[in-house]
Amino acid sequence: MPIEVELKFTADGPGPLRALASVARLGAATLGPPHTFDEVDRYLDTPDGRLAAQRWACRLRSREGRTRVSLKGPPESGSGGQIHRRPEIEAPATESTDPASWPPSEARSFLDALRGNAPLVERLRLAQRRSERDVRVDGDELGTLTLDVVGVEAGGRPVGRFHVVELELRTSGTADDEAGLLGLGAALEAVDGLRPEPRTKLEHALSLLASP
Repeated sequence: MPIEVELKFTADGPGPLRALASVARLGAATLGPPHTFDEVDRYLDTPDGRLAAQRWACRLRSREGRTRVSLKGPPESGSGGQIHRRPEIEAPATESTDPASWPPSEARSFLDALRGNAPLVERLRLAQRRSERDVRVDGDELGTLTLDVVGVEAGGRPVGRFHVVELELRTSGTADDEAGLLGLGAALEAVDGLRPEPRTKLEHALSLLASP
């Protein structure tokens, strides 16, 4: 199964995102022009939380009229440092919470195995304004820098907002790629208002839901 490899940072507001949207370079990397989108992420689980119990998350992402499902698993052993590694499988889907309405795929079959016969319900949704920039080192494509303004909604009501910066490798990557990723992580840590984030977006959103 493919492995997602990325760095995560939380920003203290929109300022660091604006700064990173305008610079031409980040450390040793050249940044491509930003492309900005509005997208909605809906996180699904069974009513009794079978996916969460197995440490998997199901995300339906809708952008520009297209919807994809992403299944993200528990962190790999030993990935508790700066670099986040976890299994991820994606495929086309529809906006329906019933996987039977999605095109057949490995992701759909895997989700069916996780949930058994239980239906899926929406736990929460994230309404995002996302800017993406290609990241190249010595002319070679390393990954994507994403700058996200994230609004959390649950039960049809707004819960809160946070700002996230992520730097994801295009593929699982080699040791040299990960070394380059860490070097760019140091450059991101030097940006005023950014701090490394150990949580996923879902975990961050759930912490807002749990706040009094």
